[in-house]
Amino acid sequence: MLKKIPVKQLRLGMYIHELGCSWMEHPFWSKTFLLDDPKDLSTLLSTQIKIVHIDTSKGLDVEIQERSTSSCTDDSCTPSDTDNCKKCWRLNPEQANKTEPAVKINTSPVATLPRVSLAQEVDRAALICAQSKHAIASMFQESRMGHALNTEDALNVVDEISGSVLRNSGALISLARLKNKDDYTYMHSVAVCALMVSLAKQLGLDDEQIRQAGLAGLLHDIGKMMIPPEILNKPGKLTDAEFFSVKNHPSAGHKLLLQSGVTSDMTLDVCLHHHEKVDGSGYPERLAAEQISLYAKMGAVCDVYDAITSNRPYKNGWEPADSLRKMAEWSNGHFDQRIFEAFVHSIGIYPISSLVQLGSGRLGVVIEQSEKSLLTPIVKVFFSIKSNCRIQPEIMDLSLAGCKDKITSFEDPAKWNIPDIHELWSGIVATH
Repeated sequence: MLKKIPVKQLRLGMYIHELGCSWMEHPFWSKTFLLDDPKDLSTLLSTQIKIVHIDTSKGLDVEIQERSTSSCTDDSCTPSDTDNCKKCWRLNPEQANKTEPAVKINTSPVATLPRVSLAQEVDRAALICAQSKHAIASMFQESRMGHALNTEDALNVVDEISGSVLRNSGALISLARLKNKDDYTYMHSVAVCALMVSLAKQLGLDDEQIRQAGLAGLLHDIGKMMIPPEILNKPGKLTDAEFFSVKNHPSAGHKLLLQSGVTSDMTLDVCLHHHEKVDGSGYPERLAAEQISLYAKMGAVCDVYDAITSNRPYKNGWEPADSLRKMAEWSNGHFDQRIFEAFVHSIGIYPISSLVQLGSGRLGVVIEQSEKSLLTPIVKVFFSIKSNCRIQPEIMDLSLAGCKDKITSFEDPAKWNIPDIHELWSGIVATH
């Protein structure tokens, strides 16, 4: 039986079914758990959470005396024999044992979210990245220890990431690139989830397919939990045995998901097959062309893009625009051409945070995509090549009819000694 109670009535032994807030607003990676740790109870009581839902079939109920004798400090509280006090939660005897209905989870289509500017979304996207990393780390560790993976908890993470991507795809996708070498595996999962959502939307998939694509991206690399950290983070060349261990992660992840109770066909498929290539040279099953599902082909593109644009223990990441150029060179053998083209449309030929040179002899960083053309994004111009110095930043929409400037090339920030490229587009100081 599910009951809605004020958080002050919580006690050890209760089973939390739902916390009355977004998962981002509480410190627990799961919203359903047995409250058996005094520290967790103390933490809950210290938060801003006012209401929780408990499951009395799995844990303790509210004490009867609490429900019938609690006094309200509100002078206006004068509940009648048939009403309950909505402020102090005092129940009359007839209502004391009735169960509140379960909270209805908001399942409205995420694709209907209104689009906002990057400036409006970037702070929230940064918070979602941080919270998602923590949640994924907890989920992966639980799975590694043989515990069942709560798909609903994972979907809560997917929903937050999807919401950000659908409000402004560039904010979270670009911020997820700023991962450091120590949290690569977890932030890679955040990034691939976001990229899968953006690509699924570009391909015209329906809302549930978009959601499932996000879940597949979130869990696609869970098999890396079975690789020893010293191998996963090794900066030098791997031995044959170490390389075999790394190549086995799709199969290990697929097995781990099955053991964890995951039943999503898309998630299982992407986990097992995101390293397959259309020319049949991939692994673990050397599938080719139409033998590879649409979703696994999507996973392959998203996985590779984030991997090559991210800093790793053994190499620094490539710039986004340069990465797309390299991927285009590989696309005939590695990727499905239609999927790759859709991916480029979803993030832009010059993705957000790309450094570009303009025909006017200035440098700018891409801060928004244009709906008119992939070649004419919105850029923040900040550097004069002729003077070799910073200038007053200027926002330019290259797609406007009156704009005579255009991009002539993409550039490497290191070449121009621009260490703060990410702060320039996001306003957030990057830490590595």
